[in-house]
Amino acid sequence: MLTNQEGQRVPKVTFRTRKDNEWVDVTTDDIFAGKTVVVFSLPGAFTPTCSSTHLPGYNECAKVFQENGVDEIVCISVNDTFVMNEWAKDQESDNVTLIPDGNGEFTEGMGMLVDKTDLGFGKRSWRYSMLVKDGLVEKMFIEPDEPGDPFKVSDAETMLNYINSAAAKPKVVSLFTKLGCPFCAKAKALLSKNGFDYEEIVLGREITTRSLRAMTGATTVPQVFIDGKLIGGSEDLESYLAVA
Repeated sequence: MLTNQEGQRVPKVTFRTRKDNEWVDVTTDDIFAGKTVVVFSLPGAFTPTCSSTHLPGYNECAKVFQENGVDEIVCISVNDTFVMNEWAKDQESDNVTLIPDGNGEFTEGMGMLVDKTDLGFGKRSWRYSMLVKDGLVEKMFIEPDEPGDPFKVSDAETMLNYINSAAAKPKVVSLFTKLGCPFCAKAKALLSKNGFDYEEIVLGREITTRSLRAMTGATTVPQVFIDGKLIGGSEDLESYLAVA
């Protein structure tokens, strides 16, 4: 049974983390005491929805959260610290603190530990998010208890809307460039001067999920273009070909 902990204090746990090749103990007091913290938790590092949407969404919205009184954004997953550190590097999630709940103690204390042995995962966290003020849970968004891995309410936009429904959502900007291009340098300077965060895609390098969303408004694949026109996903393509 998934338990809503609104009005309760977060469980007291010590997380075993690695920083600069040294073991560093981080307590829940270190994370929450005297601060306003947004937490989101997910089934596992490097898993599809977690990597393509959940973590990137909070990382991209970090500046807006800070402007609206949030001191820190924390991602907690039942993974060990080595996995979480590598995932942070892979995702370039500089605006989110990734915390390993390797033994599932925090997740169990939150009433969010679930059995994923059917997938070979063992015990993992259910997907949820929460707003915590000085260690007290003010609001939780818990994904519905249904089969699979629902992702409907624990996203960054839902949390931001709760904190401030009038908050301006960050614009997703991707910039395609070439090495040595002076016009590219000018464009980057203009974006930075006007406060826009952007992703630079140098031609010849891999295009990322963020650039996909900037171009199509979607984070799922495939996204099909035909003669410069966005057709959409596989079902959209099927419909298009049926009448072509």
